[in-house]
Amino acid sequence: MKAIPQISESELEVMKILWEVGDSTSANIVEVLTNRTDWKDKTVYTLINRLVAKGAIKAEKTDGKAYIYSPSISEIDYQEFANNSFIQKVYNGSVKMMLTSFVKEHKITKEDIDNLKRILDEED
Repeated sequence: MKAIPQISESELEVMKILWEVGDSTSANIVEVLTNRTDWKDKTVYTLINRLVAKGAIKAEKTDGKAYIYSPSISEIDYQEFANNSFIQKVYNGSVKMMLTSFVKEHKITKEDIDNLKRILDEED
C-alpha cells in the first residue's frame, strides 16, 4: 500500500464525495457539500486545495478553466490505513483489546457473532 497522507475529518468529506461519485469538478463537490453541511463555498475550495497539495486527490485541467478532481487513494486503502492507525493509537496495536472492548460495550447479535466466526474461520 502506498503512503497515505493525514486527512482531516473535513477533508475526508471531500474524499467521500469523490469515492461516491467519481471524478468531479470543484463546482460539483461544492454543490454536494454545501447541501450536506453548513460550509461556505470558500471552505470547500480550501479543502480541495489541501487535498491536492497532500497528494490525496489529483487535479487535471479540462479544455476550459475547470479542473477535474479524482482520488489518488482508494477508499479501501484509506479504510485500512485508518483502521490500523486507530488500533495503534487507541489499543497499542492490539486487535484483541479492540475487539474485547467493542464486544463489551456494544450489543452484538447472534447473527453478528456467527458472521465474525465465519470471517475468522476463513482467515485460518
